[in-house]
Amino acid sequence: MTRRTAVIALAAVALAAALGVVAWRLQAPGGEDALDRCRTTALATGGQKIGGPFTLIDETGATVTEREVIDGLALIYFGYTYCPDVCPMDAARNAEAVERLAEQGIRVKPVFITIDPDRDTPEVLAAFTDLLHPDMLGLTGSPEALKRVRDAYMVYAARRGEGEDYLMDHTSYSYLMHPDAGLLDIYRHDTTAEEIVTGVACFARALGGA
Repeated sequence: MTRRTAVIALAAVALAAALGVVAWRLQAPGGEDALDRCRTTALATGGQKIGGPFTLIDETGATVTEREVIDGLALIYFGYTYCPDVCPMDAARNAEAVERLAEQGIRVKPVFITIDPDRDTPEVLAAFTDLLHPDMLGLTGSPEALKRVRDAYMVYAARRGEGEDYLMDHTSYSYLMHPDAGLLDIYRHDTTAEEIVTGVACFARALGGA
């Protein structure tokens, strides 16, 4: 195992450990958690929170905060437009899931937060997201602001290589967020669009048609 692979593995283990102690519980009659049946990851009460406040720049150049971005159900992904494989695949899958949910009357905002601000300007992000879904929102910001967001979501990212054609190593999770509930679920790279649609629709019903 290379050092780079080991670092990514450790980051994934840290996130998995956090998932065991992170939760938001919506109490149904009888004390049953009405959201548990929707989750694909085991979330328990208490512990470290994933997500939090941020101030970034959207693809139009406007400054936005988490309140404006997560104003309903939002599916947030961290990646970069120069990514040769994983990022476009995950972003396209998320776009497909969002489109299929819209057909059911469920609005979900797809969000793409760059881990590569040097190349991913607002204009570059706009071109990328517009190809995938008209409602997909691209976000960038200063390296410091983006690091704070990555830390809040426990996202690993590191530059690999020199010159203009460098790549980025990173974790590849999609975070389902809600303005009141916070983190609802986390979808891995191997989660299908169909599985995301099923999960999100379950949350939407549990949250009263959010």
